[in-house]
Parts: sequence; C-alpha cells; structure tokens
Amino acid sequence: MSTRTLPLRGAANPSSLRDGTNPGSFANAPNLGGALSFSSPDTPGMPEPSDKTAWDFLPTGFRRDGARLIAPSGFTPVTQLEHARLGTVTPEMQRVAEREPHLSPEQVRSEVASGRMIIPANVEHLRHALEPMCIGRASKTKINANMGASPVSSSTVEEVEKLKWAERWGADTVMDLSTGGNIDECRQAIIENSRVPIGTVPIYSMIIGRKIEDLTEKVIMEGLLHQAKQGVDYFTIHAGVLREHLSFVQRRLIGIVSRGGSLLAKWMLVHGKQNPMYTHFDEICDIMREYDVSFSLGDGLRPGGLADASDDAQLRELETLGELTERAWKKGVQVMIEGPGHVPFDQIEYNMKLERSLCHGAPFYVLGPLVTDVFPGYDHITSCIGATAAAYHGASMLCYVTPKEHVGLPKKDDVKQGCIAYKIAAHAADVALGIPGTRDWDDSLTKARAALNWEKHFELAFDGDTARAFHDEDLDVDTDFCAMCGHDWCSVRISKEIVEFASGKADGFERDKVVQSAALTPEQREILEKRGVLSPDEIHRLASKTRKAVGAEGSKASCHSDLAEPQTAQQIQEQRLVQLRTKPEVTAAE
Repeated sequence: MSTRTLPLRGAANPSSLRDGTNPGSFANAPNLGGALSFSSPDTPGMPEPSDKTAWDFLPTGFRRDGARLIAPSGFTPVTQLEHARLGTVTPEMQRVAEREPHLSPEQVRSEVASGRMIIPANVEHLRHALEPMCIGRASKTKINANMGASPVSSSTVEEVEKLKWAERWGADTVMDLSTGGNIDECRQAIIENSRVPIGTVPIYSMIIGRKIEDLTEKVIMEGLLHQAKQGVDYFTIHAGVLREHLSFVQRRLIGIVSRGGSLLAKWMLVHGKQNPMYTHFDEICDIMREYDVSFSLGDGLRPGGLADASDDAQLRELETLGELTERAWKKGVQVMIEGPGHVPFDQIEYNMKLERSLCHGAPFYVLGPLVTDVFPGYDHITSCIGATAAAYHGASMLCYVTPKEHVGLPKKDDVKQGCIAYKIAAHAADVALGIPGTRDWDDSLTKARAALNWEKHFELAFDGDTARAFHDEDLDVDTDFCAMCGHDWCSVRISKEIVEFASGKADGFERDKVVQSAALTPEQREILEKRGVLSPDEIHRLASKTRKAVGAEGSKASCHSDLAEPQTAQQIQEQRLVQLRTKPEVTAAE
C-alpha cells in the first residue's frame, strides 16, 4: 500500500464539522494579527510581506502604547481607523464581527488598526440603510459590482433597480461609475437606497460640462466635498499616475485603459505639471477624513491587455500607491489599493504579493484579472478564473466583470451573471484558504445531493430557481436519479443503496418520497427561454440594424470620432441611437 505525505501547512479545516474524508486546506496556517492572516504558500521568488503596518505611520504628536494609541489632548476620532487605534470597538466593528463568525470584535478592531482591513462606512451613509461590512485578508473575500448611467444608455431608475439586483445576487459593495444622465441625482438615489457601501470615481463628475484641461484644485476639492457629504463610502483617486510614468506607456499595445488615468495623463501633458491628485493629496485626505470616506487608490496605469501586464508603468505606479498609503494612514484615513485587470495566469501570484509588500498589507481590490483577451462576450468567465487565483494569493475584494465588459453597458441579467461568477471565485478562494466554516455550505449541499433530496438541493443552491428550472426541464418528478444518467446508471443512487457506505444517509437529509414538482414559476420559465440567448440569425439581425442606423453598412460607422469630428460623432449618436441626457452639473460655485 502506497503512502503519501500531503502538503498540509496548518491551515484551518474549512469544514466546521470536518465532514467527509477531505484532509483540509493546503494553505498556510492562519496568522490572525499578523501579515499572513489567510495566505497561500509562496512560489519561490515571491516578494516577502512588508514588516510595516499602519502603526508605523502615525500622525505627528501621536504615539503608540502597546495595542493602543495615545492621542494629543483634545483629539476627536472620526474614522474607523482612528477609533481602532485608540482601542475602541465601534458599533460598525461589532456588526462586522457578527457577519464574520470566525472573527471576534477585538480581532476586527486590531485588523483595522493595522491597516490590513477597512470598514467603508461614510458617517452620512450610516444615516440611511448601510449595513457595515469589512474588506481585508482576515475576512472572507468580497465582490464589487459596477454600474452607472452612461452617455449612451440607462437612467437613475434603471440604476437603482440594478443596485437592488446586484445586492440580491451577492454584491458586497457597488461602484456608481455614471458618466451620463443626471449623475448627481443618480448617485444620491443609489446611496439612499443602498444597504452596501458605495464607491465612485469623483473625477468623472468633475469634468461634466468642462474639458479636462480646465480641471483646477478648486473644482477637485469642491467635487470631493460634495460627494463626501452625499455619503459616498470610498473614492477611487488616481493619485499614483505621475508625469514620470507616462514615458513607460508609449510602447504599450493599448495605452492607458483607465478612464481616470487617461484623463489625468492628458491633464499633465497639456499643463506640463504633476498630477494634481498627487500634488494635493494631503488636502484630499483632510476632506475624506471628515466624513470617513475610504481611499480606493486607483490603478490608473493598469494593463488593458496581456501584452502590457506587469510592465514598468503598472509597477512604478504601485510603488507610488505604497507611498500614498503611508501618507493616508498618517492622516487617519482608511486605504485599500486597486489592482490590475488583464494579467496572464502565471503572473497573478506575483502581482498580489508585490502589493502586499509595497503597500504594507493594505487590502487589495482587483478587477478580474482577465487571463485571456480573446473571449469578448464571455469575459465574466475569463476574469473569474483569474479572480479565484487573485483571491487565493492575496486580493481582499474582487471587482466583477460581466459578459458586457469591453462591448457595452451591463443590463440586469449581465449584472446577475457577473455577480454569480464572482461569488463563485470568492467562495472557492475562501474554501482553499481554510477560512473556518466556509465549506459547511458545500458539505450540506453534498449531503442533499448524496441523498437525492432535490428540494434540499435547490434550497441550498445559490441560485435555486435556475437549478430547479434546469432539472424540471427534463424531469418534473422528484426521482431518485437525474435525467443525465437515468435510473440504471445513476452512481449516486447505487452508492446510496450500498449498506456499507455512509453516502446519502446523513441525518436531516433523507428523501421522504417521490413527489411531482410544482409548476415552474414565470422566472424559471424565463430562465429556460433564455438558455439559447440569441440565435446566430438574431445576432446578425441586431448587428445589421445597428450598423444601418449609424451609417456603417459598407464601412466604419460615422459615429466613430476617428472618422468624424468628436462633436459630429456625438450628434450622430444623439440623433440615431438614443436621446442623451447631457445637462452639466452645476456646483455651488457656479
């Protein structure tokens, strides 16, 4: 009989009951309170974790006394970071611990104080329906859903509907990336209706009604203050894109794909000055501290294709984000770091662990990453493959990608598909990391599956409607087999019938009797009707219709700005595609 030594490194068993025969996670032993809370083993050559934390970057006049901060007389804490440093467990920390059963309130406080965890909770948003949550390596992996009205499509009502839809399908945070319609109204409506933290990229609103060249310090500060007062929980600020980085972008296949990054690059080239977000970073910190808005330090030079991944531009910006993290912590502001979107699978671990080193363990929030570029229309799949690896190797939050990525504005079903793909990625990584209790859900469904208890099976499924619809498409009777194998070939049924096997005999999961399923709900029928999505003929018809509308039947469409003047291209979009809502926002100063 052969013997094997399994690579068990002391990770917690993700099953609370140690169900089954699985020996447990192959990840590292949990190091709560240290740099490697839940971590993957390092491939040789990976960067070492930083030996610094937020405790090493205290404001002037403050000093550390053990696990507590000694503040100057008269200091009033505002942010979760400041409360945590002073030793206070806030109501928000208490609620986070309730939602993360493997963590105690004191552990949550300690992680926030170290900068390895953030609780994005604007004091104004807490007055509405916000349910406090955390982002960090000691907690379960979170997912973000992007939405927002564009100049071409959508409205405030539709975006609030998508917000609720994203919450239903598991989004832990939502970013409002509106660039069209009534942006201010849309943002306010989303904040007032949201149970999850809301993030924005404030520069989008700053340039509505003006050219990027006209962006001034006054406009920047007024825009940030306005959104902070509205209740935005975290800002993406592209302060790490510096003038000296731009020369490294010139030979990229796809240049700068970040909207904020490209706008600021143009501003720097026009004015011949440094990035104003970098120059005025301390003033930005002061505004964000006042309302406890967290930083999501933007990756303005992230790669937009595999050919540009892990290049000098991307990694030099990451070094700058490490510097900015230290400056924000000195101001008492919470920080997470944004990470790359297109990275070959073999480079994901290095990218995650380099951030851990350069940014002292601040939570890493990554888009995808996509591991191949040639599947537009399926990028929720290409990216959730990379997202699973990213979460296993160090990411704390995953920004979803929908099937519409790169090709259009997501609709409701795209939001659902993106959320589910990323819930899969996040949960798979948490199980692999050995976060206690994360496999209990899987084990329960396995017991229901082994017992051929279909009702319990669908009750435990993340999307039970779809699972039930797919089952009942072939068999609407609760049989002791499925339509894939049939009765005689059903291995699960055979295993269950073997007396010596435990399979299918778990208490509470027994199947009472054969029953006929209730009629499919309208939602389940719609799921089946959509299974084929669009036929090739229908896709061709829609593509032809759009090409005809914009004058592209025989050549490139006249709505392209490289074929016509930008104003003419926009006019064609307005007249032939959709009626735009382009009324500029009016600030108090105007």
